[in-house]
Amino acid sequence: MARYITITLDKRGVSCRARLLDTEAPRTCEAVWNALPQSGSAYHAKYARNEVYTLVPPFADPKPGRENPTVTPIPGDVVYFDFEPWEIGNPAYGYDEGSEAHSAQGATDLAIFYGRNNLLINGDAGWVPGNVFATIEEGLAEMAAASQDLWLRGVEGETLSFARASD
Repeated sequence: MARYITITLDKRGVSCRARLLDTEAPRTCEAVWNALPQSGSAYHAKYARNEVYTLVPPFADPKPGRENPTVTPIPGDVVYFDFEPWEIGNPAYGYDEGSEAHSAQGATDLAIFYGRNNLLINGDAGWVPGNVFATIEEGLAEMAAASQDLWLRGVEGETLSFARASD
């Protein structure tokens, strides 16, 4: 039976519903499912293009490793990234000092992609593949509009939350 999660931009009051890709990414799906709910400051990607994400403390033990990876996510992809401290703690990236980006344990990045032409490459680090573990099946258009609003008006005070869907 399919499992679903709800992803919400809390301040904007916009949610979408995504189906876990248990067949394609079983280890990642299990790690995320067991760690829900998760929530943190929302960020709009600088490099990837149409991505909104949050950084949370690492929760997978053991880490899922690569499965169903991509460097070209499509609209509706929900992606898991696992970062070591040296990979994202660069002050040039603009994260607040208290952000998970500066954690000694590294950080887990949970991201949604809402538009086309995304490319997961970072000028400092190179290719940044992530595990596609869910696909948004409801509410993508509304989430895309809210995400574009984040890009135009800023992310200050916004949180991105992931939870098990109630039905």
